[in-house]
Amino acid sequence: MFTGGCNLTCPFCHNGELVLNPQAYPDFPLDELLADLEKRQGFIDGVVVSGGEPTIDAGLPAFLAQLKQRGFEVKLDSNGLLPEVLDLLLERRLVDYYAIDIKTSPLRYSELHTHPVNAANLRRTVELLKQADVEVEFRTTCVPGLVEAADIEQIGALLRGAPLWVLQQFVATYAMVDEWQDLQSHSSARLEEFARCAENYVAKVELRGL
Repeated sequence: MFTGGCNLTCPFCHNGELVLNPQAYPDFPLDELLADLEKRQGFIDGVVVSGGEPTIDAGLPAFLAQLKQRGFEVKLDSNGLLPEVLDLLLERRLVDYYAIDIKTSPLRYSELHTHPVNAANLRRTVELLKQADVEVEFRTTCVPGLVEAADIEQIGALLRGAPLWVLQQFVATYAMVDEWQDLQSHSSARLEEFARCAENYVAKVELRGL
């Protein structure tokens, strides 16, 4: 399930229209959606909620509660910039697996939006989820220029002690900003170097998309 809108405008985002122009996509009626999921019980056991940024939607907790009431497991994709929402979801046990995108070094987050970004919110989320009794992965898309060796070190310091950090390859094709579609992805060898560095900070490192 995808929600529209976001509190970032990352130039490398693959869901640019959903971020910038969510009104172009009509809402799927909730009753129909839940009825469709109920028909599929036994075939699917979980639902992923992504975006955009799901946590900016005020109806998210109620929607997730309805999924849980029907016996579905829930995975949530989020940028982690609204820790108060994530705290509420943790308290109500509405999510089984959190995937939190760490875009670059916290000090560089204002490069990802048209307004300044409060990176302290990201730090609060990381600390909250590192201590939570729930499955969580922190993941970083290794965008050239935004994620280099120094950024890996700084993200590592933020994630120190986390259970899982996923480094994934950047694919330029669908980047929201046209100029970013011309970026050359890091080589596999470069990502492997990043992974070796990341292993100094977290319990487990995975590489995806190589």
